[in-house]
Amino acid sequence: MAASKPVEPQSGLPRWQLALLVGTPIVLGVGAVYLWNRSRTKQRKGTGERKTPEGSASPVQGQEGATREPEQDANQPLCCPLDRAQAAKNKGNKYFKAGKYENAIQCYTEAIALCPKENKSDLSTFYQNRAAAYEQQWTEVVQDCSQAVELNPRYIKALFRRAKALEKLDNRKECLEDVTAVCILEAFQNQQSMLLADKVLKQLGKEKAKEKYKNREPMMPSPQFIKSYFSSFADDIISQPLQKGEKKDEDKDKEGEAAEVSESSGYLKAKQYMEEENYDKIISECTKEIESCGRYTAEALLLRATFYLLIGNATGAQPDLDQVINMQDANVKLRANALIKRGSMYMQQQEPMLSTQDFNMAAEIDTRNPDVYHHRGQLKILLDQVDEAVGDFDECILLRPDSALAQAQKCFALYRQAYTGNNPSQVQTAMDGFEDVTRRFPKCAEGYALYAQALTDQQQFGKADEMYDKCIELEPDNATTYVHKGLLQLQWKQDLDLGLELISKAIEIDNKCDFAYETMGTIEVQRGNLDKAIDMFNKAINLAKSEMEMAHLYSLCDAAYAQTEVARKYGLKPPTL
Repeated sequence: MAASKPVEPQSGLPRWQLALLVGTPIVLGVGAVYLWNRSRTKQRKGTGERKTPEGSASPVQGQEGATREPEQDANQPLCCPLDRAQAAKNKGNKYFKAGKYENAIQCYTEAIALCPKENKSDLSTFYQNRAAAYEQQWTEVVQDCSQAVELNPRYIKALFRRAKALEKLDNRKECLEDVTAVCILEAFQNQQSMLLADKVLKQLGKEKAKEKYKNREPMMPSPQFIKSYFSSFADDIISQPLQKGEKKDEDKDKEGEAAEVSESSGYLKAKQYMEEENYDKIISECTKEIESCGRYTAEALLLRATFYLLIGNATGAQPDLDQVINMQDANVKLRANALIKRGSMYMQQQEPMLSTQDFNMAAEIDTRNPDVYHHRGQLKILLDQVDEAVGDFDECILLRPDSALAQAQKCFALYRQAYTGNNPSQVQTAMDGFEDVTRRFPKCAEGYALYAQALTDQQQFGKADEMYDKCIELEPDNATTYVHKGLLQLQWKQDLDLGLELISKAIEIDNKCDFAYETMGTIEVQRGNLDKAIDMFNKAINLAKSEMEMAHLYSLCDAAYAQTEVARKYGLKPPTL
């Protein structure tokens, strides 16, 4: 679509899990928005509910001194305090199972009072059981679980119960810390705790992004990004070079030079700035054309909307796009292009129905526009409608046989369908298709990039590396390719130094490449350098091009910060690279 870069990892895990789950090969996607969205949480072991109450504190697997039910010492008096505490607890358990929670609370309270302070494991169990009996009295649940955790800092049940209570109390920060500790203690094998972490991180991310995004300073992306964006359109009037009729008479015969244009036309001046890559002046010049009701008002509205989208100002872009779409006397290509861009904007805002409506309308008003089918095909991939995506790519290719990008994306769609469907013969057919596309279109960098993604899936790392080298040869200033090549080194050779060197090179080429900062942050989390990771994520947040992307980045940053707090409080850290 007309949007930017990938946000989802190929591993099938949400990105926050990549920031937590260490030791897993990292493959973060291939550099364009149309990439396969595979953020579904995989099924994991240990999905059962935690049963309450219990006899003793839950042991951590492999932890020394795991608690067990106390064995009765033959020489120990029958009525010692611990025996009486256990008896009160057992009576409370019976009340609990019968749904008589007030009676259970009284019994657990008696057990707590009777239990000797040195029996920390048993005492922590009594507090946790009473917390379970409090049911929806969330403040009391938190208090009792806190007592249990203080006595046994690695008590999974108490940590998880407190996390759920804190969520109910809207204390998401501390909830996240508790559930992060649980995830680490369970080695990321329990779906219940993983889902709670995912839910809380998304909520935190959305809250922070909503506030940050509306107050952010708009930022123009790098020239390479802008050129790549416009290259995804073949039938876009506003991105075409100045035509002869748009130049002053004395410049019509000048070849290879930027045209000098009349000062009275803000739109033509904006077009000249585009040719000069002086992008910061384009919006103001378009505004002059619009305010003067000039000859190129429709074009100026569309160009201004496009640059609003590029700087992440969807609120400013939408009225301009709406106006162009409703101009019945405007060039149909302008209206169709506006619909494509509004449809892409809706998809970024997670409004797939509105997005689909716009693409369908564009196809109705401009049936022979290859851009409509190309970008709608990308939308269909994101919506898991692969057959329809292939049909749209076929229509684009029929209208524009030299569209290398559409041919490569069709191969990619077919490959993803075969790969996720576990169909080896169709996978091979798709791989053969990539070979054909790269042979017929040797100058299409994206074709090599998509082929490299498929090769990585198939663990043909050496050939994938060759494909990325071809991408770099064709587009040496494409920072995203360096990031992907760096990630490949980590998965293929576990070469951390080379991987980081390539990602650092990406930042050197384009210091506005948010994908590079995000990836660097993820790797630093895995190395245990949490402060540096948080710094990288914050840099990516400041460069985010949409509120949705910013929310995702905040989730990563919050996951890293939660780890720092868990390490400080409980000394818990996942293994590092």
